[in-house]
Amino acid sequence: MKIRVYYKDTDCGGIVYHANYLNFCEMARSELFFQNGKSPAIDGCHFAIKHIDANFVKPAFLGDLLEITTKIKKIRHTSFILFQQIHKEKNLIFEMEITLVFLCKDGKIQKIPSQTKEFFKQVLDQST
Repeated sequence: MKIRVYYKDTDCGGIVYHANYLNFCEMARSELFFQNGKSPAIDGCHFAIKHIDANFVKPAFLGDLLEITTKIKKIRHTSFILFQQIHKEKNLIFEMEITLVFLCKDGKIQKIPSQTKEFFKQVLDQST
């Protein structure tokens, strides 16, 4: 997924604010669902972040065109681990490993439906 850096994404110096890299990755994860006619909300449940290990390599600036890639590392019963990278002109500027859990309205972690697991395997094996 490609994203343009807008003024709202930057600090007063025109450099992307650090939290926005996480927002860009979130948008890319949600877009995987939307591009496939699905919603990130599944039967009243959704995926919530449990852990992030982020590496800020180089800054991005106002007007830059960024490409976000998402790959699946591991799927478990109630969670999965993704590896996401952001590139600017094929140069790595940010990467993170993120663990997401399947959380329902009652606040309890639930087993990921098998259809959803298969969706991730299919879509993320094809994504770049």
